[in-house]
Amino acid sequence: MIKFERFQLSNGLKVLVHTDTSTPMAVVNVLYDVGARDEDPSQTGFAHLFEHLMFGGSVNVPDYDEPLQVAGGENNAYTTNDLTNYYCQLPAENIETAFWLESDRMLSLAFSKKSLDVQRKVVCEEFKEHYINKPYGDVWHLMRELAYKEHPYRWMTIGKELSHIENAKLEDVKRFFFKHYTPCNAILVVAGNISLERTKELTEKWFGDIPSGEKYNRQLPQEAVQNEERRMTVHRKVPMDAFYKTWKMCGRMDADYYATDLLSDILGGGASSRLYQSLVKEQQLFTAINCYHFGSLDRGLFTIEGQLVKGVPIEKAEAAVEAELEKVRSMPPASRELEKVKNKTESVMAFEDMSVMNRAGSLAFYELLGDGELMNQEHERYRNVQAADIHRIAQQMLTPQNSNTLYYLAAQD
Repeated sequence: MIKFERFQLSNGLKVLVHTDTSTPMAVVNVLYDVGARDEDPSQTGFAHLFEHLMFGGSVNVPDYDEPLQVAGGENNAYTTNDLTNYYCQLPAENIETAFWLESDRMLSLAFSKKSLDVQRKVVCEEFKEHYINKPYGDVWHLMRELAYKEHPYRWMTIGKELSHIENAKLEDVKRFFFKHYTPCNAILVVAGNISLERTKELTEKWFGDIPSGEKYNRQLPQEAVQNEERRMTVHRKVPMDAFYKTWKMCGRMDADYYATDLLSDILGGGASSRLYQSLVKEQQLFTAINCYHFGSLDRGLFTIEGQLVKGVPIEKAEAAVEAELEKVRSMPPASRELEKVKNKTESVMAFEDMSVMNRAGSLAFYELLGDGELMNQEHERYRNVQAADIHRIAQQMLTPQNSNTLYYLAAQD
C-alpha cells in the first residue's frame, strides 16, 4: 500500500505527496499530459523535441544540470505517445533546488534560435542513428502506419518524418510549449523524506504564481474498428529475417486490460512462455520470440515479434505462431499457468515499488489515468482475472481481420 496525500494549487497544478522517512533522498516528478498523440500530423516529433529543449536552459538558469549536480542530484526524462515525464532525485535536504529548477523552466523556458538549433541537431542525429541507419530501426514506423489509419498512434514518438524536426521553426515550438506545458496540464509528485507541510510551502513558493494556462481539450480522431487483415513485406540489409504481428487491443483503462496483459505473458513473457518453449526450444524455428504491448492509454497494439533461424521460411514460422494462437483461442489456460504469470506480475510490481523514484513516477501516471489511488488497486485487479477472461479475449482479439503482419526479410546480396 503506497500512502500519499494530495492538494491542488489555484492555478490548477495537481500535487501528490508520498512521504518515506526511511530514505535520505527525495524525488520531484513533473508529468505533463502531452505526448506524440497530441501533435499536428504535419509537425510530429515535437513532444520528444521538447524533452531535449527542457534541458537547454531557462531565462534565469542557463544550464539545468549544473546546479542539480552541485546539490547532489540526478535527473532524466522520457516521452511516450501519451505523456511526457521529467524527474530528479537528490538529498532531501537540498530538495528546494529541484523545485526551483522545475518551476523555472515551466515558467520561463529559454526560447532561442541557438538552443533550438542545437537540440534539433541532437534529435535529428538520434533519428538517423536509431531509426534510419540501425538494423530493424524502421520496423515500428512501418507497423504503426500499417495498423493505424486515423489515430495519431500511427507515428512514433521520435516523429513520422525526419523533415518535421529539421523544419521546426521557433514560433511553432513556442506555440506547442504554451499550449501544453502549463500548471493546469501538469501533475507534480513529491516523494521521499519530506513532509506534506514542507511540500505545500515549497510548491506554493515556486509554482504558485505561474499562470494557469488553458486546459487542453483533447479531441483525437478515433480509429475505426479494423475489419481486414493487413500485410506488408519489406527487404532490408539485416542479418536475419524477422516476423512482426500486431492486433488492436483495449485501452489502458478498459476492464479487460489486466487479462490482456497476462495473456501477453502466457504467450511470450520469457523463456518459460508458450511461444518460446514451442518455437525456440522445441521446433527451433526462431532464435528469439516475444509477446508484449505498450500499455497505451487509447487502443494499443498487442504484439508478437521474433527473429527466425537462418533458412526457415517465414511462412512456416508464421504457421507455427498461428498454431500456438489457436491453442489459446480454443482452450482457457490451466489454473497453474495463470497463477504463475500472476505471481510473476506481482513480483515485478513489488520490485519496482522498492524505489522511491519509481513510486513517484507511478503515482503521477495513475493520477493521469484518473486517480493515484489506482496504484494500490493493481494487485487485486490482476488477482481477479479468471482463465475464462483470457480465453474470451484471445478469441475476440487474436483474429485475422484484426491483425497486421510484417515480414521483415534480409535482402539477398
